[in-house]
This record gives sequence, C-alpha cells and structure tokens, in this order.
Amino acid sequence: MGHRRSRTRQWRILLTFLLTAAVGWPITSGTASATQLPSHLSLEASFGAGTVTNGWDSVERYLDTTGGFGTEGYPSDGRGDQDGKRVTYFGGVSRPSSGRFLLYSAPGWNTGSRTTPVLLVHGANDTADRAWANPGEAGGYGCGAAACPSTGLMQYLAERGHRVFAVGFAHKQGDNLMQAQIVGDAIAVIKAKLGVDKVDLVGWSKGEMSARAYVSSVKPGWGRAYAGDVRKLITVGGPNGGYDYPYAHGWAHDFSIWPECGGKVNAPSPHSHMTCYGQYTAHPEFSMTPSGGYDNYPGQRQMLARWDGVYGVDGAAQDWYTTYYGGRGLYTAGSGIQAAIDAGSLIEPLHDAAVPASVTTYLLAGGSPDVLGIFNENRGPSDGVVFIDSALDTTGIPTVGGRKTVLGANHLELGWNSSAAAQIAAWLA
Repeated sequence: MGHRRSRTRQWRILLTFLLTAAVGWPITSGTASATQLPSHLSLEASFGAGTVTNGWDSVERYLDTTGGFGTEGYPSDGRGDQDGKRVTYFGGVSRPSSGRFLLYSAPGWNTGSRTTPVLLVHGANDTADRAWANPGEAGGYGCGAAACPSTGLMQYLAERGHRVFAVGFAHKQGDNLMQAQIVGDAIAVIKAKLGVDKVDLVGWSKGEMSARAYVSSVKPGWGRAYAGDVRKLITVGGPNGGYDYPYAHGWAHDFSIWPECGGKVNAPSPHSHMTCYGQYTAHPEFSMTPSGGYDNYPGQRQMLARWDGVYGVDGAAQDWYTTYYGGRGLYTAGSGIQAAIDAGSLIEPLHDAAVPASVTTYLLAGGSPDVLGIFNENRGPSDGVVFIDSALDTTGIPTVGGRKTVLGANHLELGWNSSAAAQIAAWLA
C-alpha cells in the first residue's frame, strides 16, 4: 500500500511539473493555489525563454470566446497593424480579433515577495513592450525625450519584489469597452495563475479608460460586470476629465497623420478633409467621428470632453473655429468636437458610474508640457497632451488615496520617469 501511494505521489509530481513547464503556471501550496480559467477563456500560445524580448519572462496569447468581440476597423495603409514581435505573439496576424489578447509576465511573476500582483495597462498606439519594458524600442522620440532608456516601469517594480504582468491589446486604438473586458480577462488569468483574490491596476493614458471602465462596470451590453477583484487603481496621465487636444490643435496635429502631407502616425483626425500642397483630399478612415463607413479610432473618441469653457480655444491655430465647432475652414473640414462626443464619449458615463468605494484610486499627472515631435498642449498646465486638471480629476472616484504631479515628466515620459516610477511604487506598497 505504501509503495502504491509513493508511486501515485510521483505521478502527481511529474504531472504538475509538466503542466508548469507547458503553461508556465506555478507550483503552489496552501490556500494560494492555482485555479481553473473561466470557461470563456482559452490559452492559445505560450512564448518563453529565448523567444520573448525586452526583459519579459514570458508572453501568452489568450482568446475570449464571448460573443460580441470582432475584428475592429484598421486604416487600410497598415499604420494601425500589429508590428515587431507582437505579430509573432498574435500568431502571424497583424490585425487580430479584439477577443484575443497578450499577457506578459515579468521576471519574478511567481516568486516576488509582494502579496498583490500588478497589471499594467498601456495606452493608445502603443504596446506592452514599448510602454513598460523598453521605452526606446520605437527609436528616437518614442519615449518623449531625445534619448530613450532601454528599461521601464516593469523592471523597476519587478526589482522591488512586485509580481508584474501587462496586457497587450489586439487593436492599438480600440474600443475601450471591449478592452475593459480584456482587462477583466487578464485579471482572471492572473488570479488563476497565482491563486490570489485581488490585483492592482496601473493604467497609463488611454489605458486608464479601460482599467477604470472595468472596475466601474461600464461595459457593452454583452459584457461581464466588475468581479470585485481590484485592490488599487493607479491612473497615469489618464484623461479622467477627458481631453480635447486633437480639436484644439487640429491643423498642426493633422500634418503627422495626413498621407498627402507626409503623415504616417496612427492617430485620429478631427477633420474629414484637408488640403496638402494644394490638393484638397478626403480621408474618412482617419476621422475621429464615424464617417464613410469607417470607425478606426473608437478608443480616442471615447476620451473626448470639451475644455473650451475652461481654457478657451487655440485661436492661433489654422481653421481653429471650424475645427473645434464644426464646418469648413480655409484648409480643412470636419464635424467638430461635440459631434464626436455625441457619437460616443465615455467620460460622462464613467463619471456617473463611479469607481467602487472599495477600490482605492491614485492619480498621477505629468507637469512638463514639452513632448518632442508633437505640437504641445499650450492653453493651460498640461503634460503636453492631457491637462493636469483632467489627469487629477476625481469626479466619480469616492476613495482617493493620493494625487501627485511629476513636474519634470511629460505625457510620454510618465511610464519610465524615475520620480513617476517611485511614486507608483510607493502607492502600490
């Protein structure tokens, strides 16, 4: 009998080892044991040592089979496609369905000394790699400064004992309601891996929108409500009060977008038409407001709110009036910011829904308005893109743990600036 029990125990140990090696889940004991994934989630692929870059321990691809997800719109010229190593992670698909997502695990994800794991949620036109692990991956100016570091917040937190994860979205400018469901999925995976009840969320820029929408149960009709599994929410340069940057500085902003002007940036335009070198052209596929059957930038529209009543409108900008309020100017035409807000901003719904009082929320703003390579927000104190007043707006946030402005960091530096990282780590303690 004793020999049979010993052999059974050996088989269990071997099976546990094989599952751990294949899936990357920890061998745990006691009450903190790995659990089953929710039935709507499936692990599609795993990438480990020798196949991942930028200092991550591993990357996994999951599929959410819930009805409602689909492949969102992408600009036809490829500027919004997945790139670099992410194409490999998404199985060679550059325009994946929004029901697929990546979960990045940092070194120490299953051995770190901190009790509550951390999930990092990246912003618009970004990836978990560049945002959190290698700010210099995109080259010069990709990090908001002339010289970009090769490590970021992921390494900073992991070195201090945090068990760090990051989510990678299928669409770089995607619908924040769908991405909020993905945030919930990523948390569910982490809970299953580590046997924990709660996770801390850090949402940077647009990533604040999906993180906040998740905990506030702001969701599509087919979506799942908040599962009560977030301890702390940290918003980093997040447009908690909304932003109107594209409409306030549309003419200068558009030169980086409009292909006839040499633009290639994956960002939405407040215009439907623009003149470049004497040629008046239409590009509904780049419009902030759904136009001509295109809606490639829903996540940006969902962040909009008017600030003209607080900081006015930039009267020095070309076609400033028609850009902001709608109509045709000398060089451009568009429907204006209010039409875009009416087409689906989430700022007011998020304020009305409110973050649960059980989730302690911290708000971090950048105080430097100088982002290299773009026209910077100059109407009021900002990080170059988002007003400080917006980043620190606590409307709909009943339990505020702290607010801080890092004066030396612009919008793109907030993910790696040493003072910002130290503040985030202090709030996570």
